Amino acid sequence: MRIAPLSLLISATLLAANVFAQDTATVTAIEAELSVKQNELENYTQILDKHLSEETRLVSQLDLLRNRSTELDKEKNQALDAMNELYRRLIDDPSLNISAAQTRYQEAVALHKQNKEDITMQLAAIASHRQDIKQIRITKHTLVNTLESLKDQLSTARVERLRNEFSREGTLEIEHTINCKRTETLAACEQRGQQMGLQKSTQRFIDQLFANLTEQRLVEPKRNLAGAQVKVVSSHVTASSFSGQGNYSVNLSVTMRGDVNASRLCGLLSVDNRFCSEYGTPLSGGIGYQNSYPTTFSDTQFNYSEENAVAQQRAVMPVVERAPTPIASAPVQKQADKLVELTLRSNVYDDEVFINGVSYGSTKLNLQIPVGMHEIEVRKLGYEPYKTRVNIRRAQTIHAQLVKKPRAAKVAQPLSSNPQVETKKVEQPAVSLVSESPVTSQAVSLVNQSVNNQISIIPAGSFKMGDLTGNGLANERPVVEKVLSNSYAMQSKEVTVSEFRRFVQSTGFVTEAEKAKGCAYYRNGEPVWELDYSWQNPGYEQSENFPVVCVSYEDAKAYANWLSGEEGKQYRLPNEVEWEYAARAGTTSEYPWGNEIGKNLANCGWCGSEWSNKSAAPVGEFAPNNYGLYDTVGNVWEWTQKRASQNDVTVRGGAWNFAPSLARVSTRLALAPDFRANYIGFRLVRER
Repeated sequence: MRIAPLSLLISATLLAANVFAQDTATVTAIEAELSVKQNELENYTQILDKHLSEETRLVSQLDLLRNRSTELDKEKNQALDAMNELYRRLIDDPSLNISAAQTRYQEAVALHKQNKEDITMQLAAIASHRQDIKQIRITKHTLVNTLESLKDQLSTARVERLRNEFSREGTLEIEHTINCKRTETLAACEQRGQQMGLQKSTQRFIDQLFANLTEQRLVEPKRNLAGAQVKVVSSHVTASSFSGQGNYSVNLSVTMRGDVNASRLCGLLSVDNRFCSEYGTPLSGGIGYQNSYPTTFSDTQFNYSEENAVAQQRAVMPVVERAPTPIASAPVQKQADKLVELTLRSNVYDDEVFINGVSYGSTKLNLQIPVGMHEIEVRKLGYEPYKTRVNIRRAQTIHAQLVKKPRAAKVAQPLSSNPQVETKKVEQPAVSLVSESPVTSQAVSLVNQSVNNQISIIPAGSFKMGDLTGNGLANERPVVEKVLSNSYAMQSKEVTVSEFRRFVQSTGFVTEAEKAKGCAYYRNGEPVWELDYSWQNPGYEQSENFPVVCVSYEDAKAYANWLSGEEGKQYRLPNEVEWEYAARAGTTSEYPWGNEIGKNLANCGWCGSEWSNKSAAPVGEFAPNNYGLYDTVGNVWEWTQKRASQNDVTVRGGAWNFAPSLARVSTRLALAPDFRANYIGFRLVRER
């Protein structure tokens, strides 16, 4: 066999070439922008570190000035006492010289006054410096979100480039020779030679597709998972002849176009499967897509062992779009290889269909499958799986009905205001729960009617806090083992507009955003202040069961203090250890359900929900974690309690307009306590 020395893709159109060039240019441009933004982030990190060091120095100087103020005040008082003593003596001895005492007192007063002015200037310098730090932190968290968004864009561009590279079209010219069998006719030998030449051309074509991939080194080791195919657009014999020794030689010109199981592109590039969601869910395991279907040209017609061995090794499917001429039509498929149409529907959205253990994406689904017995399963988080075993002989439609799983057990009675009664109903189950298994046990949910927010008991236990997978930010490392010796209670949902309204109506409280300072929102990738935005008007439509936003750290603390007085129990913001432990709920993955964000499992930017990149969602719209907590991933960032030594405050959990990679359970963003935005809210813990 001879392969033409010219490029395989000699018939690729200029348009296609432009597409490939544009794909690479897009990837390159995003990579360049990523590099620029990464450098900016590193620079701002260094600037922030310097500002924090400078703040420490300024505060240290302030402490010295305040200590000196005490000393100068003491000196001033001593000088005044000495001068007063001389004044008393001056009455009896008018010739007494008191100028030295006067000078001492004057100097003491002047030094004390100067020190007070220095303290005032130092306080102003610290305030100005902290304002700079606040702005740097805002810029940093903007850059972090921009970086993660660019990473998403890069993954999308890489997937699209790979898809286009697999879809190239080209013409291949080959020469192939076989030995005719003594038992076959010349026509049969001619047909076999042409068919085998065509098969080998598809094998060579797919080899060239892989060889010409931009990310060939990454993709080639996973070649058997690609589901790559070749579609024969047209083919014709340019020359053929029989030799006197019984050989048949044929020259073929074959025009082909590549194709690929597009849902597997993410696996080939080692990126999150959500970037292939528009192509369907990637197939699971190592089952090759091409092995599920017969080749157009039946291998049973070929007895030449060398050719058959190569064909089986490559497992390539030449799928003919229109019959190549003058090659004879393909043999009729056996009944076992016959394909029929299967249509799948279900009563839910964002499910996942498995046929014989292989994922085929979500309904509505139409596909061709071989005749015979098949195991059908439809899954969705929070629902009982639908399973059936069917013998498919002709086109068929299956309607799957999924039923919701029962939620965690709840105590329907409202909590009694009597502490002894509550101990009987609540505390005893919590103790029993913790003693059984502090990490894996399910939390107990209790209805607290007075605050209209369920309380979940978080069991005592230990966990590893921080970036467990190596995909996090610098401030998530190192990973630290944390122990929570006691169980604690936490609101299962973020504090809502309705709950915050009760607080405002009861106290007349005015938030910082309402004090003519406004609230931040995201515009063109950075937070912008809007004077008219507040918790009642956050810049998007909201109802009473939306999480309250545009509240600062101090606003959240004020609500917690009010609720503590109302309930007679101590409410406060969770510290970071409590928050992450509760959000992880006994898991070690990026998200409570695994290491991929999935689709429509939470409300974050590009997460596939109806609210993504539009607004917060009503609380509790998505499935809770193992401890009964809702929206620990996405919706709104949540304030956590800062330590006494901290000047900044950390928010956790991600938000509706932030990249999915920032909604991981270990992600941390540091902000100033008076910052507020329409993507930041809170939930509380109740001390026990």
